[in-house]
Amino acid sequence: MAAWSPSSWRDRPALQLPAYADPGALRAAEDRLRGLPPLIFPGEIAQLRGRLAAVARGEAFLLQGGDCAESFDEPGQDAVESTFRVILQMAVVLTYAAACPVVKVGRIAGQFAKPRSSDTETQGGVTLPSYRGDIVNGAAFDAAARAPDPARLLAAYSHSAATLNLLRALAQGGFADLHAVHRWTTGFVRQSPQGERFEELADRITQSLAFMQACGFDAARAPQLHAVEFYTSHEALHLHYEEALLRRDDAGCYGASAHMLWLGERTRQVDGAHVEFLRGLRNVLGVKLGPKADPADVLRLLDVLDPGHEPGRIVLIARMGSEQVGERLPPLLRAVRDAGRTPVWCCDPMHGNTVATANGTKTRDFGRILQEVRGFFEAHAREGTHPGGLHFEMTGQDVTECRGGAQALDDAALAARYRTACDPRLNGSQSLELAFLVADVLNAARRR
Repeated sequence: MAAWSPSSWRDRPALQLPAYADPGALRAAEDRLRGLPPLIFPGEIAQLRGRLAAVARGEAFLLQGGDCAESFDEPGQDAVESTFRVILQMAVVLTYAAACPVVKVGRIAGQFAKPRSSDTETQGGVTLPSYRGDIVNGAAFDAAARAPDPARLLAAYSHSAATLNLLRALAQGGFADLHAVHRWTTGFVRQSPQGERFEELADRITQSLAFMQACGFDAARAPQLHAVEFYTSHEALHLHYEEALLRRDDAGCYGASAHMLWLGERTRQVDGAHVEFLRGLRNVLGVKLGPKADPADVLRLLDVLDPGHEPGRIVLIARMGSEQVGERLPPLLRAVRDAGRTPVWCCDPMHGNTVATANGTKTRDFGRILQEVRGFFEAHAREGTHPGGLHFEMTGQDVTECRGGAQALDDAALAARYRTACDPRLNGSQSLELAFLVADVLNAARRR
C-alpha cells in the first residue's frame, strides 16, 4: 500500500464531509485544535486493546452504548450521569450472568457527527443542508442554523473534554462502588419490572460482599469493587476534526479524540478517505457491517486496517436487521474465521430495525431489537465463533422513542418524551430489560 501520513486521506474519495463556505475559517479551527491537549492518552488505548483481546478469546464481553448523536444543548451532569448509571447497571447484570468481565465503552464524549442519506433536506418547498450533527451545524430548519460552521469543531472539543472529566470522576471517584449498587437505579426505572429485578440482584451482590467480608476478605482495599474502567468511542466521520486531534508519541500516531473510533456503513470503502485515515492510528477500530457487506470486502478491510493481526485491534459490528441476520451474518463469520482472523464480533440491533410510524416518526420496535440479538447469538453458535458484545443506542433518561418492551410503548406514547437529535434510543428501563434478556442468553451458553 501507499505510504501513510496524517493527511494522506485528503487524496482519497471522501464521503459524508460538510462543505464549508470559508476554508480559511476551517483551517484556523484545525490549527487551534492541534494546539489543545489530547482528550485521551495512548496508555488508555493500549489498556482497552488488552481488554478487547480477552473479548476476542471469549474471556470477556463488550458492552458499548450511548447516544445516537450527542447534543451541545445537553452537556449537563444529569444526562451524562444517567447514561453512565444505566451502563453500569447493564454491566453488573451481564457480569453476574456470564461470570466474566464486561468491558464498558460509551458512545459518548465525541459522538457529535452523523452521516446522512442526502446532502439536503426540503420542507415546505425550502431546501437547506441536512443536519449532520452539532459538530457541523444546528438542527433547526433555517439557513443560519444549517450552514456548516467551523467554530463548532472547537465547541465539540470543549463539550467532549467536560464530559470526559465527569466520566472519569464517576468511574474513579466512588460513584461506581459496588457497595452503592442500590443507589444506581433512577426513579422511573425503579418503578418498572426491570427495576424490581435489579434490586433483587443488588440484594444478592450486597449479601455476597458481606459474606466475603465475614470470611476475612478486605473489600475496602479491593480497587475492583470501588472503581471501573470506562472508555469512550464515536464514529470517526469528521476527518478534519480527527486529523486535528491526532497526536504522536514514540510508538507512532493515535487519535486523541476517543479510545475507539469506528467506520460507519457509509464510509468503510477500502479505497476511501476514512479507511485511509484510520489505518494509520493505534486506536481500537470498529467497522459497521450491514446486510450488503460482502465477505471479500470484509477481509480486504481487515488486511488494510489490521495487517499485523493484532489482538484487540478490530471490532466488527454487525447491523443486519432482525429479518436478515440469520442469512447475512453466517457467511461473514465463516469467511473471517477461515481466514484465521479473530476480531471482536459485536451486535448492533438498532440500526437495521428503524421504521416509521403512520405519521412519519422514526422508531424502533423492542421485539425486533431482541430478535436480532438472538439471531446474532444463534449464528455464532452454529459457526463455532464467539459473540463478543452488544452495541446499542440508549439514554438513561425517561424518553419515549422506541416502541414495546415491558413498558408497552405504542405509537401514541412516543410523542410524550421524544427528544432524540437523530435516531430513536432505548430508555433506561428498556436498556435494563435488554440486559436481562441478553444475560439469560449468556447464562444459558455458559451452562452448556
